[in-house]
Amino acid sequence: MAEEVRTFFRRCPSCGRRFEIRLVNKKLIGSEQVESKVEQYTAVSFSDPLVLESDVPIVVETDDFRYTYRCKHCGHQWSEERFKTQNEKIDENITD
Repeated sequence: MAEEVRTFFRRCPSCGRRFEIRLVNKKLIGSEQVESKVEQYTAVSFSDPLVLESDVPIVVETDDFRYTYRCKHCGHQWSEERFKTQNEKIDENITD
């Protein structure tokens, strides 16, 4: 829903009209998962953070999308590429 609203208020790069942009296609063009380690903090005060955990394993998942748009007014069509990143903590207590 938020994506539709954001698209609705955009301007066509060709004719400049607003409220005429339509999302034609959204395609996943790439995906990557990388394991990493981060430190997690919680703030006890503003000047002195307290380390709760150190070297916490996470999975960073990045998805690359190609969005194709078309202007209803002039028919201009164009594509844009964007990525979405999501982090997930790895539960080390899971046993296979």
